[in-house]
Amino acid sequence: MLKYSAHVIAVGEEVNAFLDHGILVLFGEDAPEELALFAVIHDGKELHAPLEVGDVVWLDEESFRVAAVGEVVNANLGALGHLVLKCNGASEAELPGDLCVEAKPLPQIYVGMPIRIEGDNVSRNSAP
Repeated sequence: MLKYSAHVIAVGEEVNAFLDHGILVLFGEDAPEELALFAVIHDGKELHAPLEVGDVVWLDEESFRVAAVGEVVNANLGALGHLVLKCNGASEAELPGDLCVEAKPLPQIYVGMPIRIEGDNVSRNSAP
């Protein structure tokens, strides 16, 4: 199930410094200018369903399984297109806006790059 989709429309000058630390800051097109320096600006408009542990974030063809969802991630993504993706494998978000995914290197980000977040197709509530 597709929960969110977007394409990168701008890459801030400081994004690579954050990538080296496993952090990707996403903002929608209305990002304040002072934040656009270190953010990936995208054209995503609608959060179709809340993000949950087990979902998969796709950056182009690279997948990252969600390990923790901060308490304001869904509100921020839905209203502002904003989230902080942290590739740290943490099972609890350190900050309310953190979306923690498995610990692995982030790909280089480029204008036009597709971003999508898909739900886990296996229901965790269904009986075996």
